[in-house]
Amino acid sequence: MTSRTVTLLDVARAAGVSKSTVSDALQGSGRVAEATRDRVRAVAEELGYRPNSAARRLRRASTGAVGLHLPATATRLDYYMNLAFGAVERAQEDGLDMVLLAPSGAAGGRIGSRVDGLLVIDPEAGDSAVPGLLDAGVPVVTGERYLGPASGPSGAVVCDNAASLTALLDHVTERGARRPALLAPSGSSAWATALRATAGSWGRAHGVTVTLRTVPFAATPAEAEAATRELLAADPAVDAVICAPDGSAPGVLRAAAALGRKVGGSDGDGRSGGRGRPGGSGATAGHPARSGARLLVASCVDGTATRGAAPPVTAVDLRPAAYGRACAELLCDILAGRAAPDTVRRHAWSLEIRDSTGPSPAHENP
Repeated sequence: MTSRTVTLLDVARAAGVSKSTVSDALQGSGRVAEATRDRVRAVAEELGYRPNSAARRLRRASTGAVGLHLPATATRLDYYMNLAFGAVERAQEDGLDMVLLAPSGAAGGRIGSRVDGLLVIDPEAGDSAVPGLLDAGVPVVTGERYLGPASGPSGAVVCDNAASLTALLDHVTERGARRPALLAPSGSSAWATALRATAGSWGRAHGVTVTLRTVPFAATPAEAEAATRELLAADPAVDAVICAPDGSAPGVLRAAAALGRKVGGSDGDGRSGGRGRPGGSGATAGHPARSGARLLVASCVDGTATRGAAPPVTAVDLRPAAYGRACAELLCDILAGRAAPDTVRRHAWSLEIRDSTGPSPAHENP
């Protein structure tokens, strides 16, 4: 049927079902057997059926758009831009436009009348815009949990941020670090809160003090450099620095270079730090590190800055584009009735090991 527009009735006749069954099957609503739903969708695809999105929105009194609320600092962070692109791409697959909301937010009621649902990414408990968005009267999916007092969202997509920092701390310890430090993000997002709490709990479990230095949630490389200089001046025995904010790792590397600390590789004697060797980093508890002593550097967020640094920086890849897609997919599923409200889905991350934490174990000296 290429000479005219394929209609619901055409699909119904070809599939041998009623027009209402076709509508329910294609929208994921109603009580339609899975086999029937699959057959209807296959027939619709074969015939080249394309839904009339304007008419569908009119029938359900929808706007055909969803809103995206990002942290105020998102516009200069690689992570959030990739996340937004992933969310836009997935929303368009369901025929929905994505509206980027102003960081300050707007009154929830006004927003609710202009969109069918909302994505609120990394909501801060102290962000005055978030309660209004959660109470806007439309389904809301958050990227990470909201820790504030307002009513909860319709759904959430979460990462195990405690596990990702644990993996980084375990890794630098395996590479010889004995005095790790964390440039921890400020703020009241679930991500920032989990990282600060995990540094303490991991340290207690391993009998190691993880030195904390709080930096802005979106610290610049210059801010990370200044914080690292202060950190190493106050405690020269620190032999690993994990920086949390996206894009801040080059600042840590600059601070290390200025202080004569060798990043990754082997220590000042040409030896690898090795596993289980407290002296491998060139410093022991209570003794300052000498110039040239090894410093391991890692990041809680992977991106262009970590991959392109010299040396490349070990980092947690949070897969932001895939994360944005997952958030938008959950919102689309809730809007279409394919997922129940209060659904929580988990998003996977990976640890990318690079030269900033030393050579691979196969190349380390025994």
